[in-house]
Amino acid sequence: MYGSGDPANRAQGATPYRRDIRAHMFVGTLSFDLLLGDVHSLKEKRSLVRPIVAELQRKYAVSAAEVGHQELHRRSEIGLALVSGDAGHLSDVLDRCERLVAARPEVELLSVRRRFHGDDDD
Repeated sequence: MYGSGDPANRAQGATPYRRDIRAHMFVGTLSFDLLLGDVHSLKEKRSLVRPIVAELQRKYAVSAAEVGHQELHRRSEIGLALVSGDAGHLSDVLDRCERLVAARPEVELLSVRRRFHGDDDD
């Protein structure tokens, strides 16, 4: 990049300069521990959990999946992850995801684990 946006300056020997345009990447994750309501089988469990995962993916463009308690019919753990170049945006989306799950009447949110990773993390 040159000192001026004018291409003629490049021909006149303008000296190049460096801008610190370091890209930042932030990764946020949420893990929801859920107690399911009136569920008596793994099939009923799937019919409750899959729509929650699908709604998170559709509304907020996150990667989401059931990641734990697959063998228990009244418990579920849903994990999600999001990558963004803007830490504020990342935090806002994670907040909205948490509110969506907490507002579902068919599940009780037992706990939420939030992790935030930036470029400077080792």
